[in-house]
Amino acid sequence: MNFIKTAGLGVIAFVTAASSASAQLRVVATTPDLAAVAREIGGDRVNVVALAKPTEDPHYVDAKPSHIVTLNRADALIEGGAELELGWLPPLLENSRNSKISAGAPGRIVASEGVKMLEVPTSFDRSKGDVHSLGNPHFMIDPVTVRIIARNIATHFAQIDPKNAATYNGNLARFNAKLDAKYADWQKQLAPYRGARIVTYHKDFVYLAARFGLNVVDELEPKPGIAPSPAHLAQVIGKMKSSNAKVILVQPFQNRKTAETVARQTGATVLDLSQQPGAVPNTTTYFDLMDNIVKTLAGGLGAQK
Repeated sequence: MNFIKTAGLGVIAFVTAASSASAQLRVVATTPDLAAVAREIGGDRVNVVALAKPTEDPHYVDAKPSHIVTLNRADALIEGGAELELGWLPPLLENSRNSKISAGAPGRIVASEGVKMLEVPTSFDRSKGDVHSLGNPHFMIDPVTVRIIARNIATHFAQIDPKNAATYNGNLARFNAKLDAKYADWQKQLAPYRGARIVTYHKDFVYLAARFGLNVVDELEPKPGIAPSPAHLAQVIGKMKSSNAKVILVQPFQNRKTAETVARQTGATVLDLSQQPGAVPNTTTYFDLMDNIVKTLAGGLGAQK
């Protein structure tokens, strides 16, 4: 009899846990950084998955049939916007046939809304490379901008799930408080290097540079999305020597060997900096990610002094 009672309680506990899990909002984020912020805001009220892998170029995600199923079941979708996912997300959304995440629905969260975009072109010309008409979409590594994204997410979660609005708003307040404290620390770490000249592979660190006072003197790509040519790299090498730029930033999906070639000819250091949580060990949260970026950058710049 005791066995039956124990088993019964186990079944009840299992059913309760299953019901709790089913009550969670099913949130899909296009990239891991957006997913990390969504988990901070949603807490145990959400189940969050990211479509892109941490080491994947967010411009060119490998769209899979399983992504369609994931989107079909979603209560909310968080996308970067500003055409970041333009090359792969639209067909997935069309085939998912989910009105909850259609444009304008409460479940469709566009992170770029309200963000002051940098590098907005005055005219749209594809000959200039992979230029985004709405501005540079790599804004997630600007901690001040992330406050706007977190607020957008909390607002939409509250609209979708009003009974837990207080939870989302409370999580947002805690996230912002921690972000303020961490931002002060990140500023302190990078303050000695304000004005430092750096080179990046792609135009993907402009928001970080603007926020922390770094000077991006050039990119290894001659134009966004265009592979480096020998002639352009020769120009970059000349500019690095004349400006005394001694650090090159490279993401996991970019050609590190090209950066190493330039570094050998300029005495520069190549720094591996991912903008996505999970690409580097022990970078699960947004705070982990930024800690790693700031620590790596400060270390690289400090070694060149």
